[in-house]
Amino acid sequence: MPLAAIFDCEGPRASAEEKAFFKDVDPWGFIVFARHCASADELRAHCDELRACVGRADAPILIDQEGGRVVRMKPPTFPAHPAPAVFGDLWRLDPTLASEASRLNGYLLGRLVSDCGVTVNCIPMLDVPQADADPTVIGDRAYAKHGDIIASLAKAACEGLLAGGALPVIKHLPGHGRALCDSHHQLPRVSARREDLQDVDFAPFRALRDVRMGMTAHVLYEAYDSERCATLSPRIIEEVIRGEIGFDGLLFSDDLKMKALGGSLEARMRDSLAAGGDVALCCNFTMAEKREVTKGAGALSGKSTARAAAALDELQAVERGETSEAYSRLQALLAPVLV
Repeated sequence: MPLAAIFDCEGPRASAEEKAFFKDVDPWGFIVFARHCASADELRAHCDELRACVGRADAPILIDQEGGRVVRMKPPTFPAHPAPAVFGDLWRLDPTLASEASRLNGYLLGRLVSDCGVTVNCIPMLDVPQADADPTVIGDRAYAKHGDIIASLAKAACEGLLAGGALPVIKHLPGHGRALCDSHHQLPRVSARREDLQDVDFAPFRALRDVRMGMTAHVLYEAYDSERCATLSPRIIEEVIRGEIGFDGLLFSDDLKMKALGGSLEARMRDSLAAGGDVALCCNFTMAEKREVTKGAGALSGKSTARAAAALDELQAVERGETSEAYSRLQALLAPVLV
């Protein structure tokens, strides 16, 4: 069975050492970054090469292509897409058109990545931003400031993404919107009451709990676990993510290299899987770090195997063709808020 891990390559293409490593450990999937996206042809060739390493034509390949400031396939080489908050701005004018625009944007993002061999786009983000939170963490990456609007626009985005040939990932479970600092650099601690978390932060995730893949937050929620962040907390994964929210899809950790997590990479891997995560995300690791983190990993097994299979079963065949008319329609829909 594949290793419960997702890796990337240090350079624009896999080195001989990385190819041998991937062949040996057989990670469940891969993730790509801007350095792998010099052109559509380069990205497509890279994806083919990665799948050849593990001998699985359906090995999932992930990307973070949200639109706005979080993109790996960058303009002018690839089309620009608006930040999620733009769709929330349109919602205030016309909810029906906003939903259409979000669905169409999701479709075009799906086409953009899947045309190049990428099968998983780590959107939508369901975090509900709070007024005192660090705006550099969430900000315009959030669709809106209210959970019901977020859920509606995110649902439309998921539908569009699937129609475009890519799988969605809801993030960051159970909610990153109260973080006062960036988990890339330090551990956010949230002191909100359970009732407030349940009513506000968890609500969009409950609404989209049937999406087949999700990603945890490196955030500590004191009301549930005063010692461990969600990624490493059995209590939060079982009681909140699997329980209160009701998410039973394939659960990724956020990137294990982020500074919110302490301890060795091997321990982070081991603890994230022991807490109830299904697959660990290992981004921008050196070759030595890849080898280290693998010591704490195990093969995908049990419910994780079933969840992974159910997720991949949702991939849809897509008719490849021109998208220029769809982009024109999206621009027309967003015209009132893109002034």
